[in-house]
Amino acid sequence: MSVLNTALNQFYNEFDRETLSPRKREDYRTPFQKDRDRIIYSSALRRLQAKTQVFISGEYDFYRTRLTHSIEVVQIGRSICHFLYHNSSHLNETFFIDPDLVEAICFAHDLGHPPFGHSGESTLNRLMSKQGGFEGNAQTLRILTEIMYPTGSGRVGMNPTRALLDGVLKYKTLYSQLNAPERHFLYDEQKPYLDFVFADREFPEELTPGKSLNHFRSVECQIMDWADDTAYSLNDIVDGVRAKFITPYRLERWAADHPLTSQQSQWVEGIIKAIAEGEIERTFSRKIGEFINACKLEKRTNFMSDLTNRYRYELVVSPEALEEAHLYKVIASDIVFDSPQLQQLRFKWNYILEKLFLAFQENYQNIHQAKSLLPEVTHQAILEETDPRRQMRLICDHVAGMTDDFAIRTYKRFFDPDFGSIVDLI
Repeated sequence: MSVLNTALNQFYNEFDRETLSPRKREDYRTPFQKDRDRIIYSSALRRLQAKTQVFISGEYDFYRTRLTHSIEVVQIGRSICHFLYHNSSHLNETFFIDPDLVEAICFAHDLGHPPFGHSGESTLNRLMSKQGGFEGNAQTLRILTEIMYPTGSGRVGMNPTRALLDGVLKYKTLYSQLNAPERHFLYDEQKPYLDFVFADREFPEELTPGKSLNHFRSVECQIMDWADDTAYSLNDIVDGVRAKFITPYRLERWAADHPLTSQQSQWVEGIIKAIAEGEIERTFSRKIGEFINACKLEKRTNFMSDLTNRYRYELVVSPEALEEAHLYKVIASDIVFDSPQLQQLRFKWNYILEKLFLAFQENYQNIHQAKSLLPEVTHQAILEETDPRRQMRLICDHVAGMTDDFAIRTYKRFFDPDFGSIVDLI
């Protein structure tokens, strides 16, 4: 793909490249390359190196973090673009899915995730339930559009292209539209970005808030989502084996308790065989290629397909690959995530985040008596904000942006009398 001229790519038009506000004249880079570069050099991306993927960051140096996971998603996403270019009759040298755009989307997809993985996400969502909730993908959108860069008077976003924004919008249901058990949403305040992405068009009736609307995605978003599924469904198994959670004995017991098809039994036996032969990483690396080869591009028609090729085409993944990925997710969830060891850690992580959040909340309930417990930019922003709901969102931004270690150190600094120094960074 590197030999293709992305500047002459006719798959995208000015609608795709439009930004929230006008940018300065483009340099030697395309708009999508600028999107990617701004994300790569952001502190939000760097912080992912110290945020939990499955096991807490830093416990052992060979487990995946949110950053190494994101790098893997980027590689898989670009490979899917490369595979589709060479294998789809719909694409050619001047009409192809831009790998730089997909790379930017893949780098961005986890920027909004808080410390301690999905456990931290659930805790913040509960604590923010009266102020519009918390959702990792909604927070990613917030980072890109409003808080990526600190300034003298607050924080601003990176002014992304429409195609990038749409690429990270896995979910399009607003919090106020939420129906149980759907738990994925955007913040209500983000509706203007949703309107921008869809050119102020109303969603048709068949795209009702919830599952059907949340699964209406651009082709680049579909590629990112399958790259993400590929990375964590396969690599969570590898990390689980390396951590001694997933063993042949536990797999055999798990399989005995679940009604598996013959194909599913073969996949489980394949894991057991790979463990026994010491080939778990090599075996699952090959499966990444198999999951990429399971992709194809098809045409579709919908209420946006007249405006952009991003909705004129869709990614289709073979049912067998989808089933295999789902099986690995269930195995990792049942054997690793639901284990007493991780549940105990989750309990502790939730406790730490809740105590920190409530301490900040209590401090800023009366802004006229609030102490400077947060960095100066955030502290001033909260004091100048008159809406209590937005004050809590600013506090949530700070907590969500913490790394695992920084959250633990801040907790100790607040509540451990023997920990802390006047020179500690906040």
